[in-house]
Amino acid sequence: MMILEEHICFGGTLKIVGHQSEVLGCAMKFSIFLPKGVETTKAPALMFLSGLTCTHENFTTKAGAYRKAAELGMIIIAPDTSPRGDDVPDDEAYDFGKGAGFYINATQEPWAKNYQMESYIAKELPHLLAAEFAVTGKMGISGHSMGGHGALTLYMKYPERFASCSAFAPIVTPSYVPWGRKAFTGYLGVEGPEWSKHDACELVEDAQIDRTKTILIDQGTEDQFVEEQLKPELFNEACEEAGQAVKIRYQNGYDHSYYFISSFIDDHLEHHIKLLA
Repeated sequence: MMILEEHICFGGTLKIVGHQSEVLGCAMKFSIFLPKGVETTKAPALMFLSGLTCTHENFTTKAGAYRKAAELGMIIIAPDTSPRGDDVPDDEAYDFGKGAGFYINATQEPWAKNYQMESYIAKELPHLLAAEFAVTGKMGISGHSMGGHGALTLYMKYPERFASCSAFAPIVTPSYVPWGRKAFTGYLGVEGPEWSKHDACELVEDAQIDRTKTILIDQGTEDQFVEEQLKPELFNEACEEAGQAVKIRYQNGYDHSYYFISSFIDDHLEHHIKLLA
């Protein structure tokens, strides 16, 4: 690992870290906030997954999470949303290719060589973090939009890795909305059983997770994508059928932006610390 930047922030340290990813086959970056004191004792950690077109920088600079994280003694990691580099395949559209990895493992060419974001987030990156930083064994996971989809699905698929979950305006059923169907067709091929493995509404029925642990979701009522792309009501229905505790809060007047995220990020950090402590 290489420390590319380092800044004092609310008494702790924010680092921008570069490293070579074996599973993605390219160089990657992530940010990590380390509250004061974690050099000598391990601390609870939260992984935040960003949405379409984002990099590690969006959450790092816009979410306003570090004051509360410092208060709670919480580490926060913000990875990139896709593999990067001149040799990585890309697409001209904003919702496919670089910046749109969808946190799944691609099976179709030319994407399969590099677009292994599920393995990167759930396996490779946590191992690197545990080796280099004071991160406890289990961490929380959260995300926004495409990253909310990633947070929900990876939480349910890797309970040994993630112990708490929340999301902002997540894509809850990518198998049935335009963003998800485009990505799944390109990365996974024609519609079939493989799609259901990456759909939160499908996964929740059989997920081997603690049903009493509430999944927190915030959704803005003025979000321009809510009806066509997000459909939070479908996840609420799926959770009710599965007996999964979920709390979906509709925030009046809020849109899909980081102004929305920064308004409620403190609530999400409090949610996670209670489940991770």
